[in-house]
Amino acid sequence: MFDTKVTIVLRDDLAAWQELNVTAFLSCGIAAQFPEIIGEPYRDAVGHVYNPLSIQPMVIMSADQETLRTIHRRSLERQVTTSLYIEEMFATGHDEANRATFSMFDPSTARVVGIALRADRRIVDKIAKGAKLHG
Repeated sequence: MFDTKVTIVLRDDLAAWQELNVTAFLSCGIAAQFPEIIGEPYRDAVGHVYNPLSIQPMVIMSADQETLRTIHRRSLERQVTTSLYIEEMFATGHDEANRATFSMFDPSTARVVGIALRADRRIVDKIAKGAKLHG
């Protein structure tokens, strides 16, 4: 069992491709912030090597825009660094454009479509309160 928890919360009105895209980007952000969650490479029965995966499960949840705004605010209040994806980033084509677009918004104007965080389990549960298991 882990003392920490990784939770990704997606806005509940996204298209399937957007959910998958945002989840991939946000989970990479968590792995970059916490490289210790990446395990060892996988090997199949004949010796082929595959990329390592996260050793820690990630919980995927969903919430409406207002709940996501609250989750974002709570993470800032508790000084938990998050991975954040805003709606306007769907219109960009690369990292530099994403960062330029992201920098144009503050927490009160950002239209958050996804947020990911890793912290103590109890803190993550308090921050993500109101989100529901994705399904």
